[in-house]
Amino acid sequence: MRIFVTGIGVVSGIGLGVKENIDAFRHMKHGMGKVTLFPTELNMPVSEVKLTNEEIKSILAFQSNKTYSRAALLGMLAAKEALDDSRLDISSCRVGFISSTSVGGMDLSENFFIQFKENNSKGRLREIASHDCGDSTEKIASFLGIQGFVTTVSTACSSAANAIMLGARLIKNGHLDAVIVGGTDSLCKFTLNGFNSLMILDKEHCRPLDNSRAGLNLGEGAGYLVLQSEKTITQQLYCELSGYANVNEAYHQTGSSPEGLGAYMSMKKAIQKSGVPKESIDYINLHGTGTPTNDLSESRAIRRIFGQRVPLLSSVKAFIGHTLGASEGIEAVYSVLSVSKGIIYPNLNFVHPIKEAGLVPVTHFQEGLKIRHVLSNSFGFGGNNSSLLFSSVEGV
Repeated sequence: MRIFVTGIGVVSGIGLGVKENIDAFRHMKHGMGKVTLFPTELNMPVSEVKLTNEEIKSILAFQSNKTYSRAALLGMLAAKEALDDSRLDISSCRVGFISSTSVGGMDLSENFFIQFKENNSKGRLREIASHDCGDSTEKIASFLGIQGFVTTVSTACSSAANAIMLGARLIKNGHLDAVIVGGTDSLCKFTLNGFNSLMILDKEHCRPLDNSRAGLNLGEGAGYLVLQSEKTITQQLYCELSGYANVNEAYHQTGSSPEGLGAYMSMKKAIQKSGVPKESIDYINLHGTGTPTNDLSESRAIRRIFGQRVPLLSSVKAFIGHTLGASEGIEAVYSVLSVSKGIIYPNLNFVHPIKEAGLVPVTHFQEGLKIRHVLSNSFGFGGNNSSLLFSSVEGV
């Protein structure tokens, strides 16, 4: 059974909705700036969604006194766009919702503990109730009117890719006819301070795949796809989800193996599952965080698979930041657009290739190209590595 993408939705630090995101890439407009969502002593660039929670509630027609985590609100925006885009009638077939996140409702928990720490009798308990990762998933599903299969995936930075894979498998095995899949994450003190403690944040604008790279910049946002079986499609098609794979090299709690074994295995298995010759892959959407270890290990894995005939490639992290659990939700939307619209995204801030690998990414926006197959990577903590392959639907 073949799985097709029929709807897409995204919100990120460079725009609200698909059109704003593509326009930002077209005009080389990144989303990096200072933290404004919460007080912090860390002066690190981040990519915030340029809307307050109250502004998002207004867009969604919610009462301002209703309590929602920022991850839930961002997810509602993107998931609704994807569902509306697909024109899927959720009452006509078995529809599921699989969402991913790392932060969950930590932003609300942090607000609670500010008051609770001063006085143990204070603090809004409803904010603690939203802490769990599954809370945002449940709220987004309810907002969309989905009452069937609903679940949450949280495997660090590979979360949304694994949500997409789970959705595809459920369709292939006859459990669902359609599924909305992706992820959402918001910035909060915990992640900013946590990544700072790991010493992998760049104090400057990050430089993925560049020899001078010094770390990542964090971001926030949400991205979702609507996947459908070929039997249920009566509307537009963006592309086919032709291959996917997840492996866990279990090398280190937070780091990738220097030789990129997990990245190599996930890409290799995804390509094998698709049946697409590696020579036919036209573009790789890199995980490309800008950290010294990740970019080197991913580059080595790509060299191992493709040798000297490497496809066009780039990382979008210097535009939107590393959005953690939402990363592949957002970047899967970009990959779908790459196939359906012939788009290649620019790799900002690249000057000199990594000496050990020599990969040279695309540094300017291109569109209208003939893109047949796009490989998209997401590599998470603990060595949980995932790769997706999206293919043109010509001849379907």
